[in-house]
Amino acid sequence: MTDPRMPTFLARQPYRKRRLRDLAKAIPIIGAVLLCIPLQWADGYPNARAILYLFGTWIVLVVVAAILSLAVGPDSPNADLDQS
Repeated sequence: MTDPRMPTFLARQPYRKRRLRDLAKAIPIIGAVLLCIPLQWADGYPNARAILYLFGTWIVLVVVAAILSLAVGPDSPNADLDQS
């Protein structure tokens, strides 16, 4: 029997990769919310500002996705063994 007070050991590297994968899965949802923000703006903002916001947000999302892709890296051959 295991002691209930003992914390479950989780290896750091697989845990971090799983959390980064979770963040990568949330990027489309975050992006959709950010891209809908100009719809909430009052009529006082010019269209050029909205277009700059949309393209700026799109570029930031692409850069964040690329960084997360590099941080997560390819799956290891033993990736099935890491999940328990």
